Amino acid sequence: MKNKSVKIGRNDDCPCGSGKKYKNCCRNEKQEISIRDEYKNRYGVILKTPEQVAGIKRAGDLLMSIMNRVEKMIKPGLKTDDINTFVHEETIKAGGICAPLNYRGFPKSVCVSINEVICHGIPGERVLEDGDIVNVDLTPILDGYYADASRTFFVGTPGADAKKIVAVAAESLKRGMEALTPGATLGDIGHAIQSYAEGCGCSVVREFVGHGVGIDFHEQPQVLHFGKPGKGLPLVPGMVITIEPMINLGKKELHVLEDQWTAVTNDGSLSAQFEQTLLVTQDGYESLTPYEL
Repeated sequence: MKNKSVKIGRNDDCPCGSGKKYKNCCRNEKQEISIRDEYKNRYGVILKTPEQVAGIKRAGDLLMSIMNRVEKMIKPGLKTDDINTFVHEETIKAGGICAPLNYRGFPKSVCVSINEVICHGIPGERVLEDGDIVNVDLTPILDGYYADASRTFFVGTPGADAKKIVAVAAESLKRGMEALTPGATLGDIGHAIQSYAEGCGCSVVREFVGHGVGIDFHEQPQVLHFGKPGKGLPLVPGMVITIEPMINLGKKELHVLEDQWTAVTNDGSLSAQFEQTLLVTQDGYESLTPYEL
């Protein structure tokens, strides 16, 4: 995105998201506005410069290099703490920092969530078993820039329920990504995900959402994985966000365990998640942590 003021036509929709024409809204305050300043001052959203995008992309390259090697590790008998050790050591070796470590007291360098664990699973002595599904969520910091992504893997031979929830979760992310175009809204993303997942008989977790990312771990805006089309903040080039729908095979309700981190489904049903860091461009989007869905 060009780093300059952007002219808004009198009859264009106002970028503040009010739903009014520009001439009847913010034009009354000033003739020309900077989209970058407008989003920062009104919404706390940092639209990224090309230099910042390049930095986030380098962090994303590191993330995917490590994730691809984690995928090869996944097998029955592997301790979740072995995943943590590998991720930590490889991140440090590359000159990076593991953002989750000590973030608000989180004790490990990566989140590893198995079966009914929705997110924020703490690696430890638990051993992967044949038929499990396991989500690995990585957030490295490289040269001050953050990238955030997760994938859900099969352990050994998956059963029918595992195949279904992983497929629905992957397609849910894909549907959300396809809604990323300038002029669309955050509500369009949530609606695309919710309508698909619920149409498959699954449910969408409400308590955990996507977010802005890149300069910090969690930035504005929040990206809900449910919603109504046309509602919420309009998307503009330069926004960098995560979309990370958590999809349950059963009901959406959850609770957090005594460790104050591990979120699990109330009904014990399987949960799966896929996440990517995404840049809104002039004509769509670019994944800064790309992998095939």
